[in-house]
Amino acid sequence: MTVSDLMRTEVVTARADTHASELAARMRDEQVGSVVITEEERPTGIVTDRDLAIGVVAESGDPETRTAADVMSDELTTVPSDTGVFELCDEFADARVRRMPVVDGDGALAGIISLDDLHVMLADEQHDLSRAVQSAIPPY
Repeated sequence: MTVSDLMRTEVVTARADTHASELAARMRDEQVGSVVITEEERPTGIVTDRDLAIGVVAESGDPETRTAADVMSDELTTVPSDTGVFELCDEFADARVRRMPVVDGDGALAGIISLDDLHVMLADEQHDLSRAVQSAIPPY
């Protein structure tokens, strides 16, 4: 199984000059916790709800003048769509992030994957494994 099997292909994106207030509204409207910042279809940063809370609200910043460029993570970690699940787990641990943009072979944004997506997949796999084990247990 690879990242392409798990990723979400509908990604909320914005440009680096998008105001913080608009980023927050997009997160609310789309019910997501992050917006991927792109330039010419390539991810250049990510703004999370936490970035907005710390970079705008906690600093008494003006959400109408602060932009994605002001609050987005400086170093963006991306993962290729053909990355395996075990390698993805290592990437999450090494980068210490909860969400990661997925890129295609040309570096263009292909999707996004989160730790929550992995948790759901693992829970489903665990449920299926449990059913298989239970079916093999003889009745008492």
